[in-house]
Amino acid sequence: MGNTKGIIPEVINNYNVYKEGNALIGVSGEVSLAEFQSVTDTISGPGLLGEIETVVIGMFQSMKQEIPFRILDDDVFTMANPRTVQELTLRAAEQVTDKGSGGIVFKGMRVVFRGRPSSFKPGTIKQGAQMGASVTLELTYVLIEIDGEVKLELDKLNSIYKIAGKDIMGEVSKLC
Repeated sequence: MGNTKGIIPEVINNYNVYKEGNALIGVSGEVSLAEFQSVTDTISGPGLLGEIETVVIGMFQSMKQEIPFRILDDDVFTMANPRTVQELTLRAAEQVTDKGSGGIVFKGMRVVFRGRPSSFKPGTIKQGAQMGASVTLELTYVLIEIDGEVKLELDKLNSIYKIAGKDIMGEVSKLC
């Protein structure tokens, strides 16, 4: 299903979150993925009419990934240790319409992120309700894969940044 022109993306049909191969049962219904916000600098001077904010290629601001939990359980506490590195994998089934047949087909999506816990929110206690607990990781690694094809890989500690198979930092690495 490498040809994306023949499909219409619809929804995430289902997903699960894994830590070390085991499903995290207590994760709540929605995980918002971390934002990729580039480091920028403002340039000005002769030949420019004013200022331009330029993106520093391959450099990103702090990236936080919140993992929400329904209630406090063992998974929350094993992830909250600030001396550990946590690696989580989200596996999802993307539901898409095949334009040729009109039928519904599925594509796999995998998101892997790694980082150290930077905050822990125990949540609230209310009768008959979820607690809204969460652990937030300071990310150092993110991988996004669709149908077995790597679409994005960022490894802040090892200077790796790839988008759709292209090594964005390759030219810089050769010069340094």
